[in-house]
Amino acid sequence: MTASIPAPMLARAVAAVPEPDSVTGGLSYEPKWDGFRGIVSVDSDGVEIGSRGSKPLTRYFPELVAAFAEQLPHCMVDGEIVVRTGEPGSERLDWEALSQRIHPAATRVRLLSATTPAMFVAFDLLALGEDDLTGEPFAERRRALEELAGAWHPPLRLCQTTTDVDLARRWLVEFEGAGLDGVVAKPLAAPYTPNKRTMLKVKHHRTADVVLLGYRVHASGSGVGSLLLGLYDDDGVLRNVGGASAFSNVRRQELVDELASLVERDETGEIVTGATDRSRFSGSKDVSFVKLRPERVLEVRYDQLEGMRFRHTVQFERWRDDREARSCTFDQLDRPVAYDLSDVLR
Repeated sequence: MTASIPAPMLARAVAAVPEPDSVTGGLSYEPKWDGFRGIVSVDSDGVEIGSRGSKPLTRYFPELVAAFAEQLPHCMVDGEIVVRTGEPGSERLDWEALSQRIHPAATRVRLLSATTPAMFVAFDLLALGEDDLTGEPFAERRRALEELAGAWHPPLRLCQTTTDVDLARRWLVEFEGAGLDGVVAKPLAAPYTPNKRTMLKVKHHRTADVVLLGYRVHASGSGVGSLLLGLYDDDGVLRNVGGASAFSNVRRQELVDELASLVERDETGEIVTGATDRSRFSGSKDVSFVKLRPERVLEVRYDQLEGMRFRHTVQFERWRDDREARSCTFDQLDRPVAYDLSDVLR
């Protein structure tokens, strides 16, 4: 087995759960987990958890490292690290609890591994013993993974799959209530292709009208990098719910001019700035922003809500100059019907 952990195979976004066809050799569908992607390598040197980025995840999940060492032979497994919370019968994935697990202090890591333990959901097998399986079709890798997982017990779980497109479409709707992110389709005949978008993914997309709170200057030092967004809660308080970005160079400059009349200034005429809360993912990133009077409304496209914030960066759709800012409340947001995570894992 190769000692180095490859980059993970990626997915290309599509608008709907795709129909299987003869070109792909059929499709296997599975839930899309909302966690940390991890490729686990177990060999004579020990256990390593590689991530999609450059930072290994091994030190942050000692409870998983112990489970991998106990339950896995020499192998390499691709999957997702998640945290589940809630009472039996109403459990769901908890992104906030998972994100707290990335902490620099070893004492804190040990505490969280006991209080909010993680779970690993496996969905691909890249190597077994000295055999490299990445060149094998997914159908063969999946069969080998199912054999390997036969004796597993929590916190190791096997991701369920189906070749029934109608069932996959039900999963897309139902599993969101347990905190899942969508559905992934994998060509049954495809080899494992690191860093290539061989898989297909469909996620939930909704729109909302939100209030413009301010903007961050682009990292280049010129133009608008991202827009900060807000919604009014039941008490009439305007709360930061996330941001919209991904503007072209030309559009970034245009936005500076478009928003100039909304920029807040103090008594001396200086621009008023603020700062958003710094998270463990911010690092040394500049979290300051230019404050704008909360008068303009825009429509954005989002996938899901986590607590009182959009889970991911949202996409700008259009200005809504026909809307009053005060009318933009949390009530408009579509929340999925609750679904027990245990049923997803069954």
